[in-house]
Amino acid sequence: MASSHDADATGITRRKSLAALAGAGALGLAGCTQSSDGSDGGDGSDGGDGSDGELSGPINIAGSSTVFPLMSAVMEDFAAQHPGVDPDISSTGSGGGFSNFFCTGDTDFNNASRPIQPEEEELCAENGVEYVELVAATDALTVVVNPDADWIDSLTTEELAQIWESDPAQTWDEVRDEFPNEEIERFGAADTSGTYDYFIESTLGERGHTSDYQATEQDNTIAQGVSGSEYAIGYFGFAYYFQNPDQLKALGIDDGDGPVEPSLETASSGEYTPLSRPLFTYPSIESLGEEHIAEFARYFVEQTTDEDLVAGDVGYVPATEETQEEQMSILEDAIEQAQG
Repeated sequence: MASSHDADATGITRRKSLAALAGAGALGLAGCTQSSDGSDGGDGSDGGDGSDGELSGPINIAGSSTVFPLMSAVMEDFAAQHPGVDPDISSTGSGGGFSNFFCTGDTDFNNASRPIQPEEEELCAENGVEYVELVAATDALTVVVNPDADWIDSLTTEELAQIWESDPAQTWDEVRDEFPNEEIERFGAADTSGTYDYFIESTLGERGHTSDYQATEQDNTIAQGVSGSEYAIGYFGFAYYFQNPDQLKALGIDDGDGPVEPSLETASSGEYTPLSRPLFTYPSIESLGEEHIAEFARYFVEQTTDEDLVAGDVGYVPATEETQEEQMSILEDAIEQAQG
């Protein structure tokens, strides 16, 4: 895979490259074998310092499709600096990553668009997997419709719940009288996704989530579905909309004080409620015992305040300097525990 820096020569911007990555759902760099299921995962025990002192070895990462573009961008830069590092990043959903790979000891990091859940904590404990939680960025979970849907610009949180609850509205005019009498087509995150979990927590609560929708872990599948029908609706992390603003129409969300459109500014200020959320990555403490993995973890935290990368290239709100310092302190303690 060509780096995005080289891709500029062919007219492909880094932002478009990341959009393609988000759709592909897997990243292989530096000659590694690319996989979508993390089957080549490991705890980094084959890595470490090369004989010449260069960093080398595999780094295996699974989890959130929302965090995937950010992790991929950071890894691309790190791998360019350290050709001996062999990364494999898969988009499996937060829950799919925890349950199937990370908490069974098969990956070094798990990306997540919501905090680790109690049942996942138990699974990690059963398998002796210790970890730390690191804040990566802030996202504005974005609700999108077809660009031709000129009859809608915003939804209240109650209307949003009516569309997505377990017993949902079937036609748009059931949501609002002036909407068309047309069937609602829904595209959204699969139940292995942290975005799915967060959407329920922030918007639906005990009303549950409908099963009457096209569920996927791939943001481009949601985008394609919504762009293909004037009466479709979908939701995913802001980064994909940010990278493809002409394909979709983002809706303002009215949480009681009038509609607020998703943006880096409204997510950062706290105006975009209730769909602003922190994003995370979880490194395994055992994996941090490998120097190349520890160095990558440090590099990742360092990059979380990079506005050009996090906001400009990917489309998330960067961490503050204070948050970065707190996360680095947490990480250094974990590295000391792993290597001490």
